[in-house]
Amino acid sequence: MSPCAHAQTAEQRLADYRQRVERLEDQVAIETLQADYGYYFDKGLWNEVADLFSKDGTFEYGQRGVYVGQDRIRSALLLFGPHGLAPAHLNNHMQLQAVITVAPDGRTAKARWQGMVMLAEPGANGQWGVGLYENEYVKQGGVWKISKLHFYMTALTDYDLGWTKSAIPMEGQSALFPPDRPPTEVYRSYPGAYIPPFDYVHPVTGKSLKNIPQPADDVVGRK
Repeated sequence: MSPCAHAQTAEQRLADYRQRVERLEDQVAIETLQADYGYYFDKGLWNEVADLFSKDGTFEYGQRGVYVGQDRIRSALLLFGPHGLAPAHLNNHMQLQAVITVAPDGRTAKARWQGMVMLAEPGANGQWGVGLYENEYVKQGGVWKISKLHFYMTALTDYDLGWTKSAIPMEGQSALFPPDRPPTEVYRSYPGAYIPPFDYVHPVTGKSLKNIPQPADDVVGRK
């Protein structure tokens, strides 16, 4: 092999390593972004939450519908309570089990997260919840932002009664702050069993997990 070929191979290898490092840095930045979302959401810092989204970003929580743009997202967040966390309130939304997939060009990304929810307010029993996030992100001006946040509430229960005795249904679309679009998917939370489609392929087989067979559910008309 000629010296020129050796030089080209070394340069290509260096470029490949540089790209791999950049994609890893992107993953870390997205993980931090999503963690910030969780911390701000927990404390009712709605302006800070909305500022994490791109200007045309979307927010969808359970069956409440889709809100488009930062201003509309701020309105949607008020459905969870006023700005700031009031005394005797709990609104924890933990972001766990991240699987982040960054596009080869480093401009967009998708991620799936496990969500654990703890809720409390005066005069009401506490609640436990679990769900899944299927989110999308965009890099604008070198900064990662949330372009789509979709939280699938899969189960919500009374803290004292527990999962075997309590199944709290999801809230529907608000009349006070109606969504811009209806829910993208109609499904039922626990005791229903719905698996949100995976945005990434199986890491060993390479097969898509977007069309997983779902249990029949006559409430939502799924056969």
